[in-house]
Amino acid sequence: MENNKPKNLIGDKVRQARHRNKPKITQTDLIARLAVRGIELEKTTISKIEAKTRPVTDIELVAIADSLGVSILWLLGLE
Repeated sequence: MENNKPKNLIGDKVRQARHRNKPKITQTDLIARLAVRGIELEKTTISKIEAKTRPVTDIELVAIADSLGVSILWLLGLE
């Protein structure tokens, strides 16, 4: 896989969902919400997901959607 190709489909939507909440959900907040759901990630990992330089597993996808209060389909850009 070439380095310039996106490695996930949800990076832009994760950032959008974090920023549209009032108050904004910080990357640190998202990490804490994911930890409660059994997903341990570092802040740099959230940055990489949002930059589309890191793939996202299906388990992470479900937890991220739940943590942000959005649907999986919305994160994938399908609704």
